[in-house]
Amino acid sequence: MAAFTHDARLGAGLGLALVSASSFGLAGSLARALRDAGWTPAAAVAARVLLAAVVLAPIALVQLRGRWGLLRRTAGVITAYGLVAIAGCQLAYFTAVTYMEVGVALLVEYTAPVAVVGWLWLRHRQRPGRLTVLGALIAIAGLLLVLDLLSGARASLVGILWALAAMVGAASYFVLSARREDGLPGSVLAAGGLLLGGLALVAAGALGIVPFAVSTADVAFVGFTAGWWPTVLTLGVVTAALAYAAGIAATRRLGSRLASFVGLTEVLMALLFAWLLLGEAPRPIQLVGGALILIGVVVVRLGEPVRAPEPAAART
Repeated sequence: MAAFTHDARLGAGLGLALVSASSFGLAGSLARALRDAGWTPAAAVAARVLLAAVVLAPIALVQLRGRWGLLRRTAGVITAYGLVAIAGCQLAYFTAVTYMEVGVALLVEYTAPVAVVGWLWLRHRQRPGRLTVLGALIAIAGLLLVLDLLSGARASLVGILWALAAMVGAASYFVLSARREDGLPGSVLAAGGLLLGGLALVAAGALGIVPFAVSTADVAFVGFTAGWWPTVLTLGVVTAALAYAAGIAATRRLGSRLASFVGLTEVLMALLFAWLLLGEAPRPIQLVGGALILIGVVVVRLGEPVRAPEPAAART
């Protein structure tokens, strides 16, 4: 019975992680189209996360059930999630791509799973096994092929430092999402973090830290155009509200290490959506890289220690 429950939890976690990765993967294509229509990246991200916060707020309030003291006790976690894992990560990434090629910045940011493994090793003495290390190497090799950087790409030191900051933000997302000991519901963490992150981005735009502009022009995709508001609505509801909520739920079932490696499939999803919506067809080498990413995730899963089932009273 315990094994069945564990397998069911694992299956649900993997399904939620893939939903989250697919939703996050769609964001890049929508944001690129909005940028071409006159939106700056910071404005698109701010609209995305604030809309997601509005969508998740009612669910968060229901799950809180008036337990406002829980917000006070976990204010530090919510603040770190919003400012580091959301606003800080995306601001650092957008700054990085002003100094270096997008593919290189993505590669650096998506070394986050390796950082998660290192954090768990140093902070919690969870030393990675041989299969985990092997899976990490296979997944990173797959990312190299997916991003097609073998042709040679330029990168500045300043850009690399900003991309490393984005990597820290991405790693923080997985580590903070996996927390369960404080009893903070996932929807509350997501809604609070998204609200703080969105407000931080708006403040950054108001202070001139990042360019901030919106447009009401139609948004062009391959073969069709869409209004700005349904595009922004999809960006907020699907690629943020759904993505973050599913991602937190998945991470709490899988643990931060495995969830971070499953999250690497976001790169593959981003390529597929760019092909469908923007006409950017993936090259054969990128398809091979996508296969390596999936193989790496499987190997990491095989190297994961079996976690003891939670007591029935602890499940929600």
